[in-house]
Amino acid sequence: MSESAPPSTPALTETRALGSTERRHAADRRYEGSIGRRAPRRRGMLYWFGIAGRDLAIIVISIAAIVFAVRQINPIFANQPTIAQQLTRIVPVARAVVAPTRRDSSALERLVASPQFERDRQAFAADLVKTGRMDQARADSIAYYAVRESYRNGIPPAVVFGVMLTENALFVSSAMSNVGAVGLMQVYPKIWLKELSSKFGRDLATDSTNLKYGVYILSQYIKSDSGKVTARDVSSGLLRYNGCVRGTNTPNCRTYPTKVKKYVEKQGNSICGDKTFYQCIAEPFIAGLLGRRSPPAQAQ
Repeated sequence: MSESAPPSTPALTETRALGSTERRHAADRRYEGSIGRRAPRRRGMLYWFGIAGRDLAIIVISIAAIVFAVRQINPIFANQPTIAQQLTRIVPVARAVVAPTRRDSSALERLVASPQFERDRQAFAADLVKTGRMDQARADSIAYYAVRESYRNGIPPAVVFGVMLTENALFVSSAMSNVGAVGLMQVYPKIWLKELSSKFGRDLATDSTNLKYGVYILSQYIKSDSGKVTARDVSSGLLRYNGCVRGTNTPNCRTYPTKVKKYVEKQGNSICGDKTFYQCIAEPFIAGLLGRRSPPAQAQ
C-alpha cells in the first residue's frame, strides 16, 4: 500500500504563495526603506560640489608646497655645468661642434656703445633739462631713446629735438591733441597704429614707443630718393609730419618748419652749439657712424 501525499492545507498553500510573491519582488526592497535596512542616499549637487572643492584644495596646496620647496631649497644640480659644457672640457675636439658660436652684435648695438652716441645722448639730455620741465633721470631716458632712434633711422637728433618741443613743449607723455594725436611726438593713432603696431607696439603714451613711431615717421617723410637730403626736403618732410599738405586743415601750418628751427636754435645749444639749424642737421656724423657715403641731411 503506497503512501499518498499529505493533503495540503489552506494555511500551507497561502504561506507558499506569499513566499513566492516575496521572492519575485525581492529586488523592490532595495529601493524601499524598512526597519533595519536603509535605502541608498540620492547624491545632491552639494555633495558633488564638496568633492570638487576638496580636490581643488588638494591641488592648490600641492602647488604651493612645490613652489615653496623650489624657492627655499637649492637643487642638487643647481649651478652645475651643462652636459655640453662638461663634454667640451673633457674632449676639446668637441668644442668646435658643441660649443655655441657667439653672435656678432648688430650695427646699431655697436653704434649705441660708441663714444659718439654717448656724447649725443648727453647733449640731448642736457638741453631737455635746460627747458626746466623735467628732471635729469627722465631727460636721460628720453635722450637715450631719441638718439637711438635717430641713429636707427638716419635722422639727426636735432630734428627730433625740435619736433618734440614743437609738438609737446611740456613733455607730457599722455598728452592728446584735439584730433587725437598722442604723446611726446604727437603720433596720430588712427593712421599709424594699424600700420606700425606690429612693429613697435600699441602704447603710444610710453615715451620709448612714442619715439619709435615719431622718428620712424619723420624718416619716411624726409627721406630722399637721391640719397642727399636738402633743406627743402627737410621743410617739406616737417610739413607732412604736421599734416600740412595743402594747408587747408590747420591755419598757418606752413610756419611749422620755422617753429621747429627756432626751437633747435634757441634751446638746442648742447646739441648744435652755435650752429644754425640747417648747419646742425647737415653734420655728417650719423652718416659716418652708419657707414654711409653721404650725410642724411645736407644743407644747400
